Amino acid sequence: MDESGGSGQPRSGTDEADERRTGQPRPGDPATTTARPPSDQQPHDAGPPAEAGGATGQARPGPADDQAGGERTPAPPTGTRHHPAPAPADPPTDSHATEQPHATPRTEAHRSEAHSTPPPGGKQGRKGPAPKRPKEPGGGLLMGRPFGVPVYVAPSWFLVAALITWVFGGQLDRVLPELGMARYLVSLFFAVAFYASVLVHELAHTVAALRFKLPVRRIQLQFFGGVSEIEKETETPGREFVLAFVGPLLSLILGGVFYLALQTVEPGTVPGVLLGGLMISNLIVAAFNLLPGLPLDGGRMLRAVVWKITGKPMSGTIAAAWVGRALAISVLIGLPLLTHSGSLGTDAQDIGGMDTVMDALLAAILAAIIWTGAGNSLRVARLREHLPDLRARALTRRAVPVETHTPLSEALRRANEAGARALVVVDADGDPLSLVREAAIVGVPEHRRPWVAVSGLAQDLTDGMRVSAELAGEDLLEVLRATPATEYLVVEDSGEIYGVLSAADVEKAFVKAMARPS
Repeated sequence: MDESGGSGQPRSGTDEADERRTGQPRPGDPATTTARPPSDQQPHDAGPPAEAGGATGQARPGPADDQAGGERTPAPPTGTRHHPAPAPADPPTDSHATEQPHATPRTEAHRSEAHSTPPPGGKQGRKGPAPKRPKEPGGGLLMGRPFGVPVYVAPSWFLVAALITWVFGGQLDRVLPELGMARYLVSLFFAVAFYASVLVHELAHTVAALRFKLPVRRIQLQFFGGVSEIEKETETPGREFVLAFVGPLLSLILGGVFYLALQTVEPGTVPGVLLGGLMISNLIVAAFNLLPGLPLDGGRMLRAVVWKITGKPMSGTIAAAWVGRALAISVLIGLPLLTHSGSLGTDAQDIGGMDTVMDALLAAILAAIIWTGAGNSLRVARLREHLPDLRARALTRRAVPVETHTPLSEALRRANEAGARALVVVDADGDPLSLVREAAIVGVPEHRRPWVAVSGLAQDLTDGMRVSAELAGEDLLEVLRATPATEYLVVEDSGEIYGVLSAADVEKAFVKAMARPS
């Protein structure tokens, strides 16, 4: 706490002393700039702490200006993908990726938890316009909203659909030559049906996540399968295991269903070839996803097991990520060798020619996806480990309350005398109305400041711009991401003003947390 002991009286000091204490220029200093935090998808959006003593209009210093050594803790951006993202910049989400028959690892990126914080109690100032609903994530063509979760088809899907159509069409020409050019129409149907199976795999993850009350941002079908972006991490290793296992389980069930359907049709016909292809494809998807390395479903299952044994989710992530990297190397080297040795059910081939190049390219792409996903999992785990250090109370800037018609020069003088770095516009009763934007202050020439009222530089407060001083970690990031802004009013549970939180400060702290070793 400040030396003032929370009396509500402003603290005096010179500009130089304040800059040494806070490490940052005061509002109105030409050197002051407002950094925009990463957008979400970030999420998935910048000020000083002060508390107004009710209607007295007196500022109380906040902790961000009184940390040991006089240094302020930088802050992360708003916003983060689970199996997320972090946000701040989008921090993290979990994304379950379903692989295609030859390439379908899933990537993992964690996004911030979805939390809504009701406006604190106490006096309420003038309400601004209703907060806008955050823009929904894009990612391609919106196909529908099963269970309320948007499903997108990425542009890259059309490329892989064309590739599957061409490859499968060539196989049909050998099996059913009488189809002629119609074989490509049948092949296109197979590509769509296969990705429908991938969607079922992802919906299994989604239903399990919703059952565990984990918000799902979207499902995206893309080049290498599907991704379910779950915005919050599971709380127990048991739920983590179930959440990961249901996807491959559904793929196995679909493989069984297609096998049973195959028994009812005549072999060598179009239905027989389609059902056989879908059966094999789903079995490959299930088997590939069950490999025990992140970012695959099997890796998340291994993580859950190690988490259960050690009691530490970070230990599970490290173990599964390194197994994932070993798996990537194995795929890079082993897949081409298995293909040319005939171990995968094909005739043995000599090393060389276009087939060798294609096999090596496919192996390299798969290995790169798995290796990158494992590394992302480690980074996300490290971020989540340090996110609790991001606390609104510690990052808030001290602020001084000023009335609507106060000239900017006078408001800045009061802020300098109080050692504050933000301005809150209040009404006659001391209730907050708006926040003076730091970027707007910088844009006003010094000779014009006596003639410019602070109200002309302020942004009206909405409920989403009121942040509880008790928020921390992903809860804080999610609240900021839900209402993008450069500054937020930080209040106590009683409704008393604590200060102003700058999105730029949150971004700096977020970057610092990511760089800190585990």
